[in-house]
Amino acid sequence: MSKAKLDTYLNDRLDWNLLRTFLAIARERSISRAATRLHLTQPAVSQALKRLEDQLGLQLIDRQANPIEVTRAGEEVRLIAEEVYGTISRLSQASGEGGHEIAGMVRVAIVSGLDFPEYDAFLGRFHRDYPRIELECQEMRSADVVRSLELRTATLGLSPKRALPKKIEHRLFLRQRYALFCGQYHPLFGRADVQIADLAGEKFVSFTGDKIGDPLSMLTFFRDEMGLTGPVVGSSSSMWEVRRLIVAGFGIGCLPEHVAQDDVEQGRLQRLPPEAGVADVDMHLLWMADRKFSAAEAAFLEALHRFIDARYPETASGTMGGQ
Repeated sequence: MSKAKLDTYLNDRLDWNLLRTFLAIARERSISRAATRLHLTQPAVSQALKRLEDQLGLQLIDRQANPIEVTRAGEEVRLIAEEVYGTISRLSQASGEGGHEIAGMVRVAIVSGLDFPEYDAFLGRFHRDYPRIELECQEMRSADVVRSLELRTATLGLSPKRALPKKIEHRLFLRQRYALFCGQYHPLFGRADVQIADLAGEKFVSFTGDKIGDPLSMLTFFRDEMGLTGPVVGSSSSMWEVRRLIVAGFGIGCLPEHVAQDDVEQGRLQRLPPEAGVADVDMHLLWMADRKFSAAEAAFLEALHRFIDARYPETASGTMGGQ
């Protein structure tokens, strides 16, 4: 098919959703990753590709290759489609139908204590690009984050990864290392010679999710392995309340290193051994794979995926969608 004939066909007859799907497949070299990027199911993406191939009378993808490969015909279609698609995008922006015109609500379910300045900057940029999109952020326990996604009351979740239902996709959002700290009113504060053995009988401040089966249970495992058997004298599901109790000297406790950094520098907290920290409890972006997103929700998720791609390029393919 000549370029002129294909251009005419694409403009006059083709469903642009099929073209957008093919472009995602060609870029990702994966049906599953394209589905993740487009917030569609894998069967929906496969069916869209088949319809596009049938309409063009061309095989666009070599499905036997791993990862899949774009055929010579598919590569030609991709190049032409990128050019046509870019032109239409520029026309849309010129006519005032770009991001500034998208309106709607995005609901984010989030666990307590997310301290992430780069994410704050991302939100600022997104608001400038999409001033009519509203965000509603609800703080809750990790189990409730998952539940809100299943009930469709939240667009996406930001939470430590736990055992997830099959329909919930995830990808790394923020790497966090937890360490032990004591507060300025604790007897250990100010001592430079503290060893693990000195912590054995110390009272603990804990998260209510720090129990077997919950995302923070690895903190429990650490205490057991190190023989830290002191009683838990304070607990909360809120990161900031756990921090408050540690600062107040109720007991020693675990916090993300980056969250406690300012308190350490200001003399409110002191880092305790082990030097390597306690455990990695990473934050993940969660979303329902089979949810149909509004234009506002899709815009926010696509922008968030690009933000994560730039911060953690190694997760841009292969590890998305729980792979």
